[in-house]
Amino acid sequence: MLLAGLFGAACSPASATGTARVQQPNGSVKIYTNVRINIDQGSMTLVSSDGVGTLYIGHAACTKQGELLRCFPYDATLDQHGTRTHIVLQGGTVWLNPSSTKLTLPNSSTGIPSHGVIMSMHTKAGTYMSLIGTADEIKK
Repeated sequence: MLLAGLFGAACSPASATGTARVQQPNGSVKIYTNVRINIDQGSMTLVSSDGVGTLYIGHAACTKQGELLRCFPYDATLDQHGTRTHIVLQGGTVWLNPSSTKLTLPNSSTGIPSHGVIMSMHTKAGTYMSLIGTADEIKK
């Protein structure tokens, strides 16, 4: 499970969003700004600003790294224009900061703000996805 039991309270930061980058196997890149990030009951949902695309990450192996949470997602579904597509993931990592203070990634100078999310993953088909942002909503 992605986040089960690790967040003690619900959180709804004002204007919290993320920026996602998707690179297709042919090299084309699409940047999505104002992506809504919701974490609920062990899953993470990323919704495009226009509401047309939703990426649902339902399963991951997670461990605590100090106060941070590091997850390795292994199941995703894309819902776009009314069509659901199962995404076969090859690998990736999601870092989550459930605390109320900025934290630094282990062995790095990269900081993650309170309720911040950093994601990088790639699919078996060769698509690379990354995300940096702050969760709009976190529910236990």
